Amino acid sequence: MSINSTPQVVSIAGSDSGGGAGLQADLKTFQNRTVFGMTIVVALTAQNTLGVQGSYPIPTAFVEEQFKSLAADFKIGAAKTGMLFDKEHVKCVVDNLKAVDFGPLVVDPVMIAKGGHTLLDTDAIDLIKTDLLPIAYVVTPNIPEAEVLVGYPLTNDLEIMQAAQDIQSLGVKNVIIKGGHLLESQSRDYILLESGERYWLVSERLETVKTHGTGDTFSACIAAELAKGQPIKEAILTGKQFIQGAISNAIDVGHGHGPTNHWAQLEETISVIEE
Repeated sequence: MSINSTPQVVSIAGSDSGGGAGLQADLKTFQNRTVFGMTIVVALTAQNTLGVQGSYPIPTAFVEEQFKSLAADFKIGAAKTGMLFDKEHVKCVVDNLKAVDFGPLVVDPVMIAKGGHTLLDTDAIDLIKTDLLPIAYVVTPNIPEAEVLVGYPLTNDLEIMQAAQDIQSLGVKNVIIKGGHLLESQSRDYILLESGERYWLVSERLETVKTHGTGDTFSACIAAELAKGQPIKEAILTGKQFIQGAISNAIDVGHGHGPTNHWAQLEETISVIEE
């Protein structure tokens, strides 16, 4: 009998009770991309499409117990982090990731929810830069998150390209700066790979409020593809195609920033513009 031959991936993040982001979005993405998904719960939130009403951290001793439980039984091919809550939990996650082999690590540096609720204590950001990013295979900040990581505003292409280099210098191998927050006619993400290759992924900008969980979904798709053994460039493109399809094929849920459609198929109208 074949044991652990099915691709497996774990999300290390917070729970979204509304189901559109966090661990729930990751699991839906994993299922769509035909990998077996698992979770390590770092925090709980009371959350819906209107915002985050409250959050509660899981004791770090129990976070560690979850790590040990999964490592004892499964062959995890990739991992991703999302909401890590505070400095204590970032340290716990880093220490435990160093003690296990969960494959390449995708870091989604979740800091602020769509509604403006802070999801990461400010004193945890330095620890992400000094301890988490050096063990990461790829990091996927949006523009505001990248600005926090580098400490200066990103308003044009040259600043974004410089920021990617500065983030890569922190130790992470591959950097994706998502351009969704830039007010342009197209949505453009900048990618800097470990090989030195750099390029933009360009897609149609979709005018919609149904974008809750886009960052989680995008990074989860990349992790799923890495768990299947896909090269990083192909994994990133699939992630972009999946999130574009998830946004463009809208579903009607909630009264605020609605979730993306995790039933969606890949949207292949993505352009690759080499730098």
